[in-house]
Amino acid sequence: MRDVTDLEKILGYAFQDKSLLERALTHSTYANSHGCEDNERLEYLGDSVLQFIVTEKQYLTSRDDEGTLTKRRQEIVCEEALLKGVDEMGLRGWLRYEGSGQNVGKKTWSSLYESVLAAIYLDGGMAEAKAFVKRHPTDGDKPRNYKGDLQEFLQGKGLPTPIYESRESGDGFESVVTACEKKASGKGTSKRAAEQLAAKNLLAQLKQGKK
Repeated sequence: MRDVTDLEKILGYAFQDKSLLERALTHSTYANSHGCEDNERLEYLGDSVLQFIVTEKQYLTSRDDEGTLTKRRQEIVCEEALLKGVDEMGLRGWLRYEGSGQNVGKKTWSSLYESVLAAIYLDGGMAEAKAFVKRHPTDGDKPRNYKGDLQEFLQGKGLPTPIYESRESGDGFESVVTACEKKASGKGTSKRAAEQLAAKNLLAQLKQGKK
């Protein structure tokens, strides 16, 4: 079995049963060649788990009608949204498959989000599954992009792009961003979350004119 420690840090979850994560990352072409189980059943389960998590959140936080909620949910769990989530975590490089890349289509890549989610659900329960979705929201359900806001703010003033430095810290990551001779830091369970918080803090400094 591969060492998946680095991937677990990205996911923000350490598996008790690491074989579940291996299965979540196994394409049918690899499974057929090596006599192991592929991730298709996990994808099936993960689809339902994600649908439930999104639906419950909508029910608890929105007063919109059923039609509006359904349309919004489709945007959150669609193939394109899941694919962006997969790419932000770098999951493509962890998929086990045989043959050329032609054997792996767009649906296979996007479904990695669902299979990994299902593996986390089976290993740690619904609370951990919800925490994963919160850490790695799909494109249609992302919080504000402070890194993008900071970049736009600096470009609007003709200033250089910000520089990010990140490192592991405790149970997560700490990031420091520098721009205009000012610095701000942020901590999060993932590198992305830490960078977003650092960008948010620096942007607030710059807009308020603080040193």
